[in-house]
Amino acid sequence: MEKYLNLFDFKQEVNYRTEILSGLTVALALVPEAVAFAIIAGLDPLIGLYAAFVMGLVTSILGGRPGMISGATGAVAVVIVGLARDFGPEYIFACVILAGVFQIAAGLLRLGKLMRLVPQSVVYGFVNGLAIVIFLAQFKNTDGSWLSQEVLLNMAPLVAIVMLIMWGLPKLTKAVPSGLVSIIVVVAVVFFLGLDTRTVGDIASIEGGFPLPSIPQIPFTWETFMIILPYSAIVAGVGLIESLLTLNIIDEITGTRGRGNKEAVAQGIANITSGFTGGMGGCAMIGQSLINISSGARARLSGIFASVMLLVFIMFGSAYIEQIPMAALMGIMIMVAIGTFEWASLRTFGRMPNRDQIVIVLVTILTILLDLALAVLAGVIIAALVFAYENAKRIRARKRIDENGVKHYEIYGPLFFGSIQVFNDKFDPENDPQEVVIDFMESRVVDMSAIEALNKITERYAKLGKKVTLRHLSPDSRERLAKAGQLIEVNVDEDPTYKVMTDYV
Repeated sequence: MEKYLNLFDFKQEVNYRTEILSGLTVALALVPEAVAFAIIAGLDPLIGLYAAFVMGLVTSILGGRPGMISGATGAVAVVIVGLARDFGPEYIFACVILAGVFQIAAGLLRLGKLMRLVPQSVVYGFVNGLAIVIFLAQFKNTDGSWLSQEVLLNMAPLVAIVMLIMWGLPKLTKAVPSGLVSIIVVVAVVFFLGLDTRTVGDIASIEGGFPLPSIPQIPFTWETFMIILPYSAIVAGVGLIESLLTLNIIDEITGTRGRGNKEAVAQGIANITSGFTGGMGGCAMIGQSLINISSGARARLSGIFASVMLLVFIMFGSAYIEQIPMAALMGIMIMVAIGTFEWASLRTFGRMPNRDQIVIVLVTILTILLDLALAVLAGVIIAALVFAYENAKRIRARKRIDENGVKHYEIYGPLFFGSIQVFNDKFDPENDPQEVVIDFMESRVVDMSAIEALNKITERYAKLGKKVTLRHLSPDSRERLAKAGQLIEVNVDEDPTYKVMTDYV
Protein backbone atom coordinates (compact mmCIF):
# COMPACT_ATOMS: atom_id res chain seq x y z
CA MET A 1 0.00 0.00 0.00
CA GLU A 2 1.45 3.36 -1.08
CA LYS A 3 1.79 6.10 1.48
CA TYR A 4 1.48 9.77 0.68
CA LEU A 5 2.58 12.90 2.43
CA ASN A 6 2.72 16.63 1.82
CA LEU A 7 6.46 17.26 2.17
CA PHE A 8 7.68 20.74 3.13
CA ASP A 9 6.00 23.58 1.20
CA PHE A 10 5.29 21.84 -2.10
CA LYS A 11 1.66 20.80 -2.03
CA GLN A 12 1.45 17.50 -3.84
CA GLU A 13 1.19 13.82 -3.08
CA VAL A 14 4.50 12.09 -2.50
CA ASN A 15 5.02 8.43 -3.30
CA TYR A 16 7.64 7.19 -0.83
CA ARG A 17 8.70 4.16 -2.86
CA THR A 18 9.22 6.09 -6.07
CA GLU A 19 11.05 8.93 -4.34
CA ILE A 20 13.42 6.64 -2.44
CA LEU A 21 14.24 4.39 -5.39
CA SER A 22 14.74 7.40 -7.66
CA GLY A 23 16.98 9.01 -5.07
CA LEU A 24 19.07 5.84 -4.81
CA THR A 25 19.53 5.75 -8.59
CA VAL A 26 20.60 9.39 -8.62
CA ALA A 27 23.05 8.84 -5.74
CA LEU A 28 24.78 6.06 -7.68
CA ALA A 29 24.98 8.24 -10.80
CA LEU A 30 26.35 11.17 -8.78
CA VAL A 31 29.50 9.35 -7.68
CA PRO A 32 31.47 9.23 -10.96
CA GLU A 33 30.21 12.65 -12.02
CA ALA A 34 31.34 14.37 -8.80
CA VAL A 35 34.70 12.59 -8.89
CA ALA A 36 35.27 13.50 -12.54
CA PHE A 37 34.41 17.18 -12.06
CA ALA A 38 36.71 17.46 -9.03
CA ILE A 39 39.57 15.97 -11.05
CA ILE A 40 38.84 18.37 -13.93
CA ALA A 41 39.21 21.25 -11.45
CA GLY A 42 42.47 19.77 -10.15
CA LEU A 43 41.01 18.94 -6.73
CA ASP A 44 40.77 15.87 -4.51
CA PRO A 45 37.77 13.67 -5.50
CA LEU A 46 36.31 14.00 -2.00
CA ILE A 47 35.97 17.77 -2.54
CA GLY A 48 33.61 17.03 -5.43
CA LEU A 49 31.71 14.39 -3.47
CA TYR A 50 31.26 16.69 -0.47
CA ALA A 51 29.98 19.41 -2.80
CA ALA A 52 27.49 16.99 -4.34
CA PHE A 53 26.22 15.99 -0.89
CA VAL A 54 25.84 19.54 0.48
CA MET A 55 24.51 21.13 -2.73
CA GLY A 56 22.00 18.35 -3.22
CA LEU A 57 20.77 18.36 0.37
CA VAL A 58 20.39 22.12 0.79
CA THR A 59 18.72 22.78 -2.56
CA SER A 60 16.40 19.80 -2.16
CA ILE A 61 15.16 21.24 1.13
CA LEU A 62 15.12 24.96 0.29
CA GLY A 63 15.00 25.10 -3.53
CA GLY A 64 12.24 26.33 -5.76
CA ARG A 65 12.00 23.20 -7.93
CA PRO A 66 11.22 19.91 -6.14
CA GLY A 67 12.75 16.97 -7.96
CA MET A 68 15.70 18.94 -9.34
CA ILE A 69 19.18 17.69 -8.37
CA SER A 70 22.18 19.93 -7.66
CA GLY A 71 25.81 19.03 -7.13
CA ALA A 72 29.34 19.57 -8.40
CA THR A 73 29.18 20.41 -12.11
CA GLY A 74 31.51 20.66 -15.06
CA ALA A 75 30.51 24.28 -15.74
CA VAL A 76 31.76 25.36 -12.30
CA ALA A 77 34.81 23.08 -12.49
CA VAL A 78 35.97 24.73 -15.71
CA VAL A 79 35.68 28.19 -14.12
CA ILE A 80 37.67 27.43 -10.96
CA VAL A 81 40.42 25.27 -12.45
CA GLY A 82 42.79 28.25 -12.79
CA LEU A 83 42.19 29.39 -9.22
CA ALA A 84 42.75 25.86 -7.90
CA ARG A 85 45.99 25.52 -9.88
CA ASP A 86 47.44 28.87 -8.80
CA PHE A 87 46.23 29.17 -5.19
CA GLY A 88 44.95 25.80 -3.96
CA PRO A 89 41.66 24.42 -2.59
CA GLU A 90 41.29 26.87 0.31
CA TYR A 91 40.81 29.69 -2.18
CA ILE A 92 38.19 27.57 -3.95
CA PHE A 93 36.21 27.29 -0.72
CA ALA A 94 36.32 31.07 -0.25
CA CYS A 95 35.39 31.59 -3.90
CA VAL A 96 32.19 29.53 -3.72
CA ILE A 97 31.20 31.21 -0.45
CA LEU A 98 31.36 34.63 -2.13
CA ALA A 99 29.57 33.23 -5.20
CA GLY A 100 26.80 32.06 -2.88
CA VAL A 101 26.44 35.58 -1.49
CA PHE A 102 26.02 36.90 -5.04
CA GLN A 103 23.39 34.27 -5.81
CA ILE A 104 21.39 35.06 -2.67
CA ALA A 105 21.46 38.73 -3.64
CA ALA A 106 20.23 37.85 -7.13
CA GLY A 107 17.35 35.87 -5.67
CA LEU A 108 16.36 38.59 -3.20
CA LEU A 109 16.47 41.16 -6.02
CA ARG A 110 14.15 38.83 -7.97
CA LEU A 111 16.49 38.58 -10.94
CA GLY A 112 15.18 35.11 -11.70
CA LYS A 113 12.55 36.74 -13.91
CA LEU A 114 15.31 37.63 -16.36
CA MET A 115 15.08 34.03 -17.62
CA ARG A 116 11.99 35.23 -19.49
CA LEU A 117 14.43 36.92 -21.85
CA VAL A 118 15.84 33.57 -22.98
CA PRO A 119 14.13 32.69 -26.33
CA GLN A 120 12.93 29.19 -27.12
CA SER A 121 15.57 28.88 -29.84
CA VAL A 122 18.30 29.43 -27.22
CA VAL A 123 16.73 26.82 -24.94
CA TYR A 124 16.65 24.31 -27.81
CA GLY A 125 20.29 24.99 -28.60
CA PHE A 126 21.31 24.73 -24.95
CA VAL A 127 19.47 21.44 -24.45
CA ASN A 128 20.78 19.90 -27.66
CA GLY A 129 24.34 20.98 -26.96
CA LEU A 130 24.13 19.68 -23.41
CA ALA A 131 22.82 16.33 -24.64
CA ILE A 132 25.79 16.01 -26.98
CA VAL A 133 28.20 17.01 -24.20
CA ILE A 134 26.72 14.37 -21.86
CA PHE A 135 26.93 11.75 -24.61
CA LEU A 136 30.55 12.50 -25.55
CA ALA A 137 31.61 12.65 -21.89
CA GLN A 138 30.78 8.95 -21.51
CA PHE A 139 33.60 8.05 -23.91
CA LYS A 140 36.29 10.01 -22.06
CA ASN A 141 38.54 9.41 -19.08
CA THR A 142 38.43 11.82 -16.15
CA ASP A 143 41.49 13.62 -17.56
CA GLY A 144 39.62 14.36 -20.79
CA SER A 145 41.35 11.75 -22.95
CA TRP A 146 39.28 9.29 -24.98
CA LEU A 147 38.73 5.75 -23.76
CA SER A 148 40.73 3.13 -25.61
CA GLN A 149 39.07 0.89 -28.18
CA GLU A 150 39.75 -2.14 -25.98
CA VAL A 151 37.94 -0.58 -23.00
CA LEU A 152 34.98 0.46 -25.14
CA LEU A 153 34.61 -3.02 -26.66
CA ASN A 154 34.77 -4.53 -23.18
CA MET A 155 32.03 -2.23 -21.91
CA ALA A 156 29.80 -2.26 -25.00
CA PRO A 157 27.73 -5.40 -24.20
CA LEU A 158 27.02 -4.21 -20.66
CA VAL A 159 26.09 -0.73 -21.91
CA ALA A 160 23.72 -2.34 -24.42
CA ILE A 161 22.02 -4.30 -21.60
CA VAL A 162 21.50 -1.10 -19.61
CA MET A 163 20.07 0.77 -22.59
CA LEU A 164 17.75 -2.11 -23.46
CA ILE A 165 16.42 -2.27 -19.89
CA MET A 166 15.93 1.50 -19.68
CA TRP A 167 14.08 1.47 -23.01
CA GLY A 168 11.94 -1.60 -22.44
CA LEU A 169 11.19 -1.76 -18.70
CA PRO A 170 9.05 1.44 -18.54
CA LYS A 171 6.82 -0.08 -21.23
CA LEU A 172 6.11 -3.01 -18.89
CA THR A 173 6.05 -1.33 -15.48
CA LYS A 174 6.99 1.90 -13.77
CA ALA A 175 6.91 0.44 -10.28
CA VAL A 176 10.70 0.70 -9.98
CA PRO A 177 13.16 3.06 -11.73
CA SER A 178 14.61 1.42 -14.83
CA GLY A 179 18.02 2.96 -14.08
CA LEU A 180 18.26 1.20 -10.72
CA VAL A 181 17.16 -2.11 -12.23
CA SER A 182 19.78 -1.81 -14.96
CA ILE A 183 22.54 -1.21 -12.39
CA ILE A 184 21.48 -4.27 -10.38
CA VAL A 185 21.33 -6.45 -13.50
CA VAL A 186 24.77 -5.37 -14.75
CA VAL A 187 26.34 -5.88 -11.31
CA ALA A 188 24.84 -9.39 -11.23
CA VAL A 189 26.06 -10.21 -14.75
CA VAL A 190 29.61 -9.08 -13.96
CA PHE A 191 29.64 -10.94 -10.64
CA PHE A 192 28.27 -14.28 -11.84
CA LEU A 193 30.22 -14.33 -15.11
CA GLY A 194 33.40 -13.09 -13.46
CA LEU A 195 33.91 -10.38 -16.06
CA ASP A 196 36.91 -8.08 -15.83
CA THR A 197 35.53 -4.60 -16.53
CA ARG A 198 36.15 -1.00 -15.55
CA THR A 199 34.57 -0.02 -12.20
CA VAL A 200 33.97 3.16 -10.20
CA GLY A 201 36.99 2.28 -8.06
CA ASP A 202 39.22 2.45 -11.14
CA ILE A 203 38.54 6.19 -11.29
CA ALA A 204 39.32 7.07 -7.67
CA SER A 205 38.62 6.07 -4.09
CA ILE A 206 35.48 7.62 -2.63
CA GLU A 207 36.17 6.69 0.99
CA GLY A 208 35.93 9.58 3.44
CA GLY A 209 34.35 10.91 6.62
CA PHE A 210 31.66 13.42 7.51
CA PRO A 211 32.36 16.90 6.06
CA LEU A 212 33.07 19.03 9.14
CA PRO A 213 32.54 22.81 9.14
CA SER A 214 35.67 24.94 8.84
CA ILE A 215 36.71 28.43 7.81
CA PRO A 216 38.84 28.64 4.66
CA GLN A 217 42.48 29.09 5.60
CA ILE A 218 43.29 32.15 3.53
CA PRO A 219 44.61 35.65 4.34
CA PHE A 220 41.63 37.91 4.98
CA THR A 221 42.98 40.85 2.98
CA TRP A 222 41.80 43.08 0.16
CA GLU A 223 44.27 41.41 -2.17
CA THR A 224 42.74 38.01 -1.47
CA PHE A 225 39.27 39.41 -2.07
CA MET A 226 40.30 40.81 -5.45
CA ILE A 227 41.81 37.43 -6.41
CA ILE A 228 38.64 35.48 -5.78
CA LEU A 229 36.14 38.19 -6.84
CA PRO A 230 36.17 37.58 -10.63
CA TYR A 231 36.03 33.81 -10.18
CA SER A 232 33.14 34.17 -7.71
CA ALA A 233 31.16 36.42 -10.03
CA ILE A 234 31.53 33.97 -12.92
CA VAL A 235 30.69 30.94 -10.73
CA ALA A 236 27.57 32.75 -9.48
CA GLY A 237 26.45 33.67 -13.00
CA VAL A 238 27.19 30.27 -14.53
CA GLY A 239 25.47 28.51 -11.65
CA LEU A 240 22.32 30.63 -11.87
CA ILE A 241 22.03 30.33 -15.65
CA GLU A 242 22.45 26.57 -15.61
CA SER A 243 20.15 26.12 -12.59
CA LEU A 244 17.34 28.31 -13.89
CA LEU A 245 17.48 26.78 -17.36
CA THR A 246 17.34 23.32 -15.81
CA LEU A 247 14.38 24.49 -13.70
CA ASN A 248 12.56 25.64 -16.84
CA ILE A 249 13.23 22.33 -18.59
CA ILE A 250 11.90 20.33 -15.62
CA ASP A 251 8.88 22.65 -15.48
CA GLU A 252 8.14 21.86 -19.11
CA ILE A 253 8.49 18.09 -18.59
CA THR A 254 6.34 17.95 -15.45
CA GLY A 255 3.78 20.57 -16.43
CA THR A 256 4.34 22.42 -13.16
CA ARG A 257 6.02 25.70 -12.31
CA GLY A 258 9.07 26.16 -10.12
CA ARG A 259 10.13 29.34 -8.34
CA GLY A 260 13.25 30.81 -9.90
CA ASN A 261 14.04 33.40 -7.25
CA LYS A 262 13.65 30.90 -4.45
CA GLU A 263 15.96 28.53 -6.32
CA ALA A 264 18.56 31.29 -6.70
CA VAL A 265 18.55 31.89 -2.93
CA ALA A 266 18.78 28.15 -2.26
CA GLN A 267 21.72 27.80 -4.67
CA GLY A 268 23.46 30.62 -2.82
CA ILE A 269 22.91 29.08 0.60
CA ALA A 270 24.10 25.73 -0.74
CA ASN A 271 27.30 27.21 -2.15
CA ILE A 272 28.04 29.04 1.08
CA THR A 273 27.49 25.84 3.05
CA SER A 274 29.62 23.90 0.58
CA GLY A 275 32.49 26.36 0.95
CA PHE A 276 32.40 26.06 4.74
CA THR A 277 32.39 22.24 4.59
CA GLY A 278 35.24 21.66 2.13
CA GLY A 279 33.25 21.41 -1.11
CA MET A 280 33.87 22.91 -4.54
CA GLY A 281 30.35 24.31 -4.90
CA GLY A 282 28.16 23.71 -7.92
CA CYS A 283 24.68 24.19 -9.33
CA ALA A 284 21.78 22.22 -10.80
CA MET A 285 22.72 19.08 -12.74
CA ILE A 286 20.46 18.56 -15.71
CA GLY A 287 21.58 14.96 -16.31
CA GLN A 288 20.88 13.79 -12.76
CA SER A 289 17.71 15.89 -12.63
CA LEU A 290 16.40 14.13 -15.72
CA ILE A 291 17.30 10.73 -14.26
CA ASN A 292 15.29 11.67 -11.18
CA ILE A 293 12.29 13.02 -13.08
CA SER A 294 12.25 10.15 -15.60
CA SER A 295 12.25 7.72 -12.66
CA GLY A 296 8.99 9.28 -11.47
CA ALA A 297 10.22 11.56 -8.69
CA ARG A 298 8.34 14.82 -8.28
CA ALA A 299 9.01 15.91 -4.69
CA ARG A 300 11.87 16.97 -2.44
CA LEU A 301 12.29 13.58 -0.82
CA SER A 302 14.18 12.06 -3.77
CA GLY A 303 16.87 14.76 -3.72
CA ILE A 304 17.21 14.58 0.06
CA PHE A 305 17.50 10.79 -0.03
CA ALA A 306 20.04 10.92 -2.89
CA SER A 307 22.24 13.31 -0.90
CA VAL A 308 22.03 11.27 2.29
CA MET A 309 22.82 8.05 0.44
CA LEU A 310 25.80 9.70 -1.24
CA LEU A 311 27.19 10.51 2.20
CA VAL A 312 26.49 6.94 3.32
CA PHE A 313 28.45 5.70 0.32
CA ILE A 314 31.37 7.95 1.24
CA MET A 315 31.43 7.02 4.92
CA PHE A 316 30.38 3.37 4.98
CA GLY A 317 29.81 1.90 1.54
CA SER A 318 32.78 3.00 -0.54
CA ALA A 319 34.14 -0.55 -0.89
CA TYR A 320 30.85 -1.69 -2.45
CA ILE A 321 30.14 1.35 -4.60
CA GLU A 322 33.64 1.19 -6.05
CA GLN A 323 32.77 -2.26 -7.46
CA ILE A 324 29.90 -0.96 -9.63
CA PRO A 325 30.81 -1.33 -13.32
CA MET A 326 31.22 1.98 -15.10
CA ALA A 327 29.30 0.45 -18.02
CA ALA A 328 26.11 0.59 -15.94
CA LEU A 329 26.45 4.31 -15.27
CA MET A 330 27.63 4.93 -18.83
CA GLY A 331 24.49 3.31 -20.25
CA ILE A 332 22.25 5.37 -17.98
CA MET A 333 23.91 8.63 -19.00
CA ILE A 334 23.73 7.76 -22.71
CA MET A 335 19.99 7.19 -22.35
CA VAL A 336 19.75 10.50 -20.46
CA ALA A 337 21.55 12.21 -23.35
CA ILE A 338 19.13 10.68 -25.86
CA GLY A 339 16.16 11.78 -23.76
CA THR A 340 17.63 15.26 -23.22
CA PHE A 341 18.07 16.05 -26.91
CA GLU A 342 15.14 18.12 -28.17
CA TRP A 343 14.32 16.03 -31.25
CA ALA A 344 11.36 18.27 -32.00
CA SER A 345 13.80 21.08 -32.78
CA LEU A 346 14.97 19.16 -35.87
CA ARG A 347 11.45 19.39 -37.29
CA THR A 348 11.55 23.19 -37.07
CA PHE A 349 14.20 23.44 -39.79
CA GLY A 350 12.62 24.74 -42.96
CA ARG A 351 9.45 25.68 -41.08
CA MET A 352 10.64 28.34 -38.61
CA PRO A 353 12.37 31.67 -39.35
CA ASN A 354 16.00 31.31 -40.46
CA ARG A 355 17.21 33.48 -37.59
CA ASP A 356 15.82 31.02 -35.02
CA GLN A 357 17.41 28.07 -36.78
CA ILE A 358 20.78 29.86 -36.84
CA VAL A 359 20.51 30.57 -33.09
CA ILE A 360 19.71 26.91 -32.36
CA VAL A 361 22.74 25.68 -34.31
CA LEU A 362 25.06 28.37 -32.93
CA VAL A 363 24.13 27.80 -29.27
CA THR A 364 24.43 24.03 -29.77
CA ILE A 365 27.95 24.39 -31.18
CA LEU A 366 29.06 26.89 -28.52
CA THR A 367 27.72 24.63 -25.76
CA ILE A 368 29.83 21.76 -27.09
CA LEU A 369 33.00 23.76 -27.75
CA LEU A 370 32.99 26.37 -24.99
CA ASP A 371 30.72 26.58 -21.98
CA LEU A 372 27.02 26.22 -21.24
CA ALA A 373 26.64 29.69 -19.72
CA LEU A 374 28.66 31.45 -22.42
CA ALA A 375 26.63 29.68 -25.10
CA VAL A 376 23.35 30.85 -23.54
CA LEU A 377 24.60 34.42 -23.14
CA ALA A 378 25.79 34.48 -26.75
CA GLY A 379 22.46 33.09 -27.93
CA VAL A 380 20.46 35.66 -25.97
CA ILE A 381 22.61 38.52 -27.30
CA ILE A 382 22.31 37.32 -30.89
CA ALA A 383 18.56 36.75 -30.57
CA ALA A 384 18.15 40.23 -29.03
CA LEU A 385 20.15 41.86 -31.82
CA VAL A 386 18.14 40.04 -34.48
CA PHE A 387 14.90 41.08 -32.74
CA ALA A 388 16.05 44.71 -32.61
CA TYR A 389 17.03 44.61 -36.28
CA GLU A 390 13.70 43.12 -37.33
CA ASN A 391 11.73 45.69 -35.31
CA ALA A 392 13.88 48.50 -36.64
CA LYS A 393 12.63 47.72 -40.13
CA ARG A 394 8.97 47.63 -39.09
CA ILE A 395 8.47 51.26 -38.15
CA ARG A 396 6.01 52.92 -40.53
CA ALA A 397 4.50 56.36 -40.98
CA ARG A 398 1.09 57.01 -42.55
CA LYS A 399 0.91 60.54 -43.87
CA ARG A 400 -2.10 62.80 -44.40
CA ILE A 401 -2.98 66.49 -44.46
CA ASP A 402 -6.20 67.53 -42.68
CA GLU A 403 -8.68 70.23 -43.65
CA ASN A 404 -6.65 72.87 -41.75
CA GLY A 405 -3.51 72.17 -43.73
CA VAL A 406 -1.77 70.38 -40.86
CA LYS A 407 0.31 67.38 -41.89
CA HIS A 408 -0.03 64.28 -39.73
CA TYR A 409 2.59 61.53 -39.44
CA GLU A 410 0.89 58.52 -37.84
CA ILE A 411 3.72 56.33 -36.53
CA TYR A 412 3.37 52.57 -36.31
CA GLY A 413 6.00 50.46 -34.51
CA PRO A 414 8.37 51.16 -31.60
CA LEU A 415 10.76 54.11 -31.74
CA PHE A 416 14.06 52.97 -30.23
CA PHE A 417 17.77 53.05 -31.01
CA GLY A 418 17.44 50.55 -33.85
CA SER A 419 14.60 52.29 -35.69
CA ILE A 420 15.81 55.90 -35.48
CA GLN A 421 17.37 56.02 -38.95
CA VAL A 422 14.24 54.68 -40.63
CA PHE A 423 12.12 57.09 -38.53
CA ASN A 424 14.15 60.12 -39.61
CA ASP A 425 13.85 59.16 -43.27
CA LYS A 426 10.04 59.38 -43.07
CA PHE A 427 10.02 63.18 -42.69
CA ASP A 428 10.34 65.96 -45.28
CA PRO A 429 10.85 69.23 -43.32
CA GLU A 430 11.60 71.37 -46.39
CA ASN A 431 8.36 70.54 -48.18
CA ASP A 432 6.04 70.03 -45.19
CA PRO A 433 3.50 72.74 -44.17
CA GLN A 434 4.04 75.13 -41.26
CA GLU A 435 2.43 72.81 -38.73
CA VAL A 436 3.19 69.09 -38.30
CA VAL A 437 1.71 66.53 -35.92
CA ILE A 438 3.51 63.27 -35.08
CA ASP A 439 0.90 60.80 -33.83
CA PHE A 440 2.10 58.00 -31.51
CA MET A 441 -1.22 56.22 -30.96
CA GLU A 442 0.26 53.03 -32.43
CA SER A 443 3.83 53.56 -31.27
CA ARG A 444 5.96 54.11 -28.18
CA VAL A 445 8.99 56.20 -27.27
CA VAL A 446 11.17 53.47 -25.83
CA ASP A 447 14.60 54.83 -24.91
CA MET A 448 16.96 57.80 -24.72
CA SER A 449 17.91 57.43 -28.38
CA ALA A 450 14.25 57.83 -29.32
CA ILE A 451 13.93 60.96 -27.19
CA GLU A 452 17.01 62.46 -28.81
CA ALA A 453 15.63 61.63 -32.26
CA LEU A 454 12.43 63.54 -31.44
CA ASN A 455 14.48 66.47 -30.21
CA LYS A 456 16.50 66.57 -33.43
CA ILE A 457 13.50 66.27 -35.75
CA THR A 458 11.84 69.12 -33.82
CA GLU A 459 14.97 71.22 -34.24
CA ARG A 460 15.05 70.56 -38.00
CA TYR A 461 11.51 71.89 -38.35
CA ALA A 462 12.18 74.79 -35.95
CA LYS A 463 15.08 76.03 -38.09
CA LEU A 464 12.61 76.35 -40.95
CA GLY A 465 10.11 78.22 -38.75
CA LYS A 466 7.77 75.27 -38.52
CA LYS A 467 6.08 73.72 -35.48
CA VAL A 468 6.02 70.03 -34.51
CA THR A 469 3.53 68.62 -31.98
CA LEU A 470 3.58 65.12 -30.47
CA ARG A 471 0.20 63.56 -29.94
CA HIS A 472 -1.31 60.43 -28.35
CA LEU A 473 1.77 59.53 -26.35
CA SER A 474 1.42 56.56 -24.01
CA PRO A 475 1.80 57.29 -20.27
CA ASP A 476 5.28 55.75 -20.10
CA SER A 477 6.38 57.73 -23.17
CA ARG A 478 5.11 60.93 -21.56
CA GLU A 479 7.00 60.08 -18.39
CA ARG A 480 10.25 59.63 -20.30
CA LEU A 481 9.83 62.92 -22.10
CA ALA A 482 8.94 64.69 -18.86
CA LYS A 483 12.11 63.44 -17.16
CA ALA A 484 14.16 64.65 -20.12
CA GLY A 485 12.31 67.99 -20.19
CA GLN A 486 15.40 70.11 -19.35
CA LEU A 487 17.47 68.42 -22.05
CA ILE A 488 15.08 68.56 -24.99
CA GLU A 489 12.43 70.88 -26.41
CA VAL A 490 9.34 69.19 -27.81
CA ASN A 491 5.68 70.15 -27.90
CA VAL A 492 3.32 67.55 -26.46
CA ASP A 493 -0.45 67.79 -26.89
CA GLU A 494 -2.53 67.52 -23.72
CA ASP A 495 -4.57 64.77 -25.31
CA PRO A 496 -6.60 62.01 -23.62
CA THR A 497 -4.98 58.79 -22.46
CA TYR A 498 -5.11 56.03 -25.06
CA LYS A 499 -4.59 52.33 -24.60
CA VAL A 500 -1.43 51.24 -26.37
CA MET A 501 0.59 48.07 -26.74
CA THR A 502 2.75 48.62 -23.66
CA ASP A 503 4.58 45.32 -24.10
CA TYR A 504 5.42 45.77 -27.76
CA VAL A 505 9.17 45.85 -27.10
